Amino acid sequence: MKEQLFGREQECRLISKYLSSNKSEFVAVYGRRRVGKTFLLRQTLGDALCFSFTGMANVTNAEQLRNFNLTLQQVMPEAKMSGNWQEAFVELQRYIETCKQGTKVLLFDELPWMDTPMSNFIPAFEHFWNAWASARSDIKLFVCGSAASWMLDNVINNYGGLHNRVTHEMCLMPFTIGQCKEYFKAYRFGYSDREIAEFYMVFGGIPYYMTLMDKELSVAQNIDRLIFAPQGELRNEKENLFRSLFRHSEDYMAIVNAVSEKGKGLTRAEILKETGLNNNALFGKRLEELEKCNFIRTYKDYSNRQRQTVYQLIDPICHFWHVVVSKNGTQDEHFWTHSQLSPLFNTWAGFAFEMLCLNHVPQLKQALGISGIQTNVYSWRTPAEVIPGAQIDLLIDRADRCVNLCEMKFSREEYEISKAEYEKIERRAMLFMQHTESRKSIRLTMVTSFGLKHNTHSSIIQNEITLADLMK
Repeated sequence: MKEQLFGREQECRLISKYLSSNKSEFVAVYGRRRVGKTFLLRQTLGDALCFSFTGMANVTNAEQLRNFNLTLQQVMPEAKMSGNWQEAFVELQRYIETCKQGTKVLLFDELPWMDTPMSNFIPAFEHFWNAWASARSDIKLFVCGSAASWMLDNVINNYGGLHNRVTHEMCLMPFTIGQCKEYFKAYRFGYSDREIAEFYMVFGGIPYYMTLMDKELSVAQNIDRLIFAPQGELRNEKENLFRSLFRHSEDYMAIVNAVSEKGKGLTRAEILKETGLNNNALFGKRLEELEKCNFIRTYKDYSNRQRQTVYQLIDPICHFWHVVVSKNGTQDEHFWTHSQLSPLFNTWAGFAFEMLCLNHVPQLKQALGISGIQTNVYSWRTPAEVIPGAQIDLLIDRADRCVNLCEMKFSREEYEISKAEYEKIERRAMLFMQHTESRKSIRLTMVTSFGLKHNTHSSIIQNEITLADLMK
């Protein structure tokens, strides 16, 4: 079955709009590695492309230019072999002027790789757009790259020649769990909702990882094949992921490793203490880029009057590597299949399911029927010096004077609230009202895999949300 474009309807509509505008467009597409940037652009631009060039990784400027020259000569054999990027863009202009009337669509894929040291690529690229392409009305320039920090610094937030020149930016997000389900259904994998959830809890909604799945194997078997087998394609994925996204990737990994240690997250000061990095503007930029690439989220602690920002890990892959992959000391190539009923699985799954929920707050709001109500998302915990250990990881503060206190539980069947759990939930709600002095109505909300098993203790819950709700 030919690979289809799933879950990108909004992006396709926007690209179609840009192509049909009556002015030149400069569209920057960015997002983490393997999220589907190139596939989206190739599928949507298709035959409309006038010229397409892909940068080469880890080559010299001379090799990069030779690749560009040869690519241009495929569409214009008489193109001269350029010795620098300024000459190369002049040749590109000459080719475009020979094209037939109408829109000229250009695609520069892996743009960051073209900016090799001492290449002067950026000044030449700026001049091409500012002095020539932007003055026309028929140029549609699309650029993309996985090196998020480079794209943000040199294109989107550029303070030099490209400042405010990008007409549109598009951050391509991972799929939701509902889109993952749509994909697996279309390709007839036969996976249950629980297996799809387990896939998402390991890989997140990254389309490329779905294409690696073997429908003859269970999700657990696929994870063993891809990660724990000696020749597994994703055996070194975490390191490769950071190196491809960020220059000086060790700083980013240090931040992610620090927040991985603390499920509830860390403040900026706490991250600085854990990593030993310098407290400067560059550190703040690292945090911003990690958030834009969906590795971490920021939230405010409801109990903190200053609403201090907390940074929390929400990337499933990093969590899986930290909790599971690092524990495979035996080098068992069937480690994950053998761990399905282990305490390790339960430890991982608990927070991984919370991450799944945190990445689907819009779906949670829709299931609660509050999509049209203004909300803020917080976490809450009592100050340690008052009474340690009482916390609520997801709190939806609503403009209609209600607060949803969310409990998130992953299980293989209906979740049963025991007497002890009932008392813990009741105590947390009471402590929340006491310490926040909130006068809002409290809605106790339980998010589970397959709903609640109704008993004498389940009546404490006002709202139930299941995986099926999140997949809508």
